[in-house]
Amino acid sequence: MRAPTLVVLGLLMFAVALTPATAAAVTGGAGLASDVTTSTPKGKPAKKAKKKKAKKKRSQAKKPAGAPEGHEAQRRQPGAAAGGAAYGYVPPADPRPTVPGSRAVFRGGIAYAPAAAPLEVQEAVWAANELLDKPYLYGGGHKSFRSAGYDCSGTVSYALNGAGLLDTPLDSTGFMSWGASGKGRWITVYTNPGHAFVVIAGLRLDTSGPGEKGPRWRPGRYSTAGFKVRHPENY
Repeated sequence: MRAPTLVVLGLLMFAVALTPATAAAVTGGAGLASDVTTSTPKGKPAKKAKKKKAKKKRSQAKKPAGAPEGHEAQRRQPGAAAGGAAYGYVPPADPRPTVPGSRAVFRGGIAYAPAAAPLEVQEAVWAANELLDKPYLYGGGHKSFRSAGYDCSGTVSYALNGAGLLDTPLDSTGFMSWGASGKGRWITVYTNPGHAFVVIAGLRLDTSGPGEKGPRWRPGRYSTAGFKVRHPENY
């Protein structure tokens, strides 16, 4: 045989003798390189996503269903802790309630001021509403408009002061010479040496009458016999 022929035969025999395992070893480097260059790290992003999801679940668990957001959560109902409940009185949601017309209306334990009345008359009604949870106290409201309780003239004084129509508390005798004589268009004070009450826009504010004593709106009938009748000028 010639030398080139022997070389070719030798190469053929080497190729036949090459085992599958050897071929895998020879070609495996390329596969390994491919894995290294194409794979991406999965550990850190997966952990961050897992932590974020767990944090969201915890925040949802802390907040009850339907809980108010922002300022809504800080709101409180007005009058919720007032002591008037002991007297069957619940402070109104609106401290300045009104009704159409020219007469006050007693509704839900409070008085609604007439929308057609002067502001001073409305303010007298609203001021009187502030006393509806107060007990009767003899002499209450005489030294100061602010008191733990009120008697008849102290109650009248408080309502008139709320309207800006009285600067100093008066007793029932003092009211006998106060203001102008006779009935007023909007406000009338009935007074004698022993008692006083006031009618504001047709509704009587008094400390005596059926039911409990103390400053109350009393829409029932009443007697004016033996009382002097006074009113604030222009009202």
